[in-house]
Amino acid sequence: MESEMKKCVIIGSAPCEYGGVLDEIDIEDSYIICADGGLDIALEHHLVPNLLIGDFDSVKSELPGNIETIPLHREKDDTDMMAAIKEAIKRGYRDFTLLGALGGRMDHSFSNFCALQYLASQGCKAVIVDKDCRVFLLTGGRLTLSELKGRTVSVFPFGVGFCTVSYQGMKYPLREACISSGNPIGVSNEITANQAQIIVHSGNALVFLLS
Repeated sequence: MESEMKKCVIIGSAPCEYGGVLDEIDIEDSYIICADGGLDIALEHHLVPNLLIGDFDSVKSELPGNIETIPLHREKDDTDMMAAIKEAIKRGYRDFTLLGALGGRMDHSFSNFCALQYLASQGCKAVIVDKDCRVFLLTGGRLTLSELKGRTVSVFPFGVGFCTVSYQGMKYPLREACISSGNPIGVSNEITANQAQIIVHSGNALVFLLS
């Protein structure tokens, strides 16, 4: 399947800063979906999406007639971003990068963290990216961070009361430590090694990798 060879990039409409993030998209190896106003962002950066989806209440550009489009009702359960995710999963995609998912309305940003959890529950790999931050949701296993010495990392339990984690290659190492939702001790660690790891032994961990 073509979807097995490509990553799915979904562009939302949150007014985040992109820096050179959009320029790093490999057009040949990416299936690009614009969720509603994400079309404006794509066109601004000279990206031609493969699919448009949304109720189009926030898009400012005229919808192109030559791109597959799935219109949605404004009265719906899923956000445009979540609708785009579910459509991509139906088409076989399992590796996701979400752009335009942070900034703007706080409730929409939080819903996109929930989208990471949904993607993990479907066996998908996913990351939220903007200019200064990458966000991952780990439901077990390990995240390896290479050649990122000096970067800041914060870890929080998500959707659970606590998570148990270990850190390697960090300024403040942990070994099977409990991070609870009522005591956010996972804020502002620092990568000190060329290769660092976050290991999740139990629970779900939301990981913020900051510049």
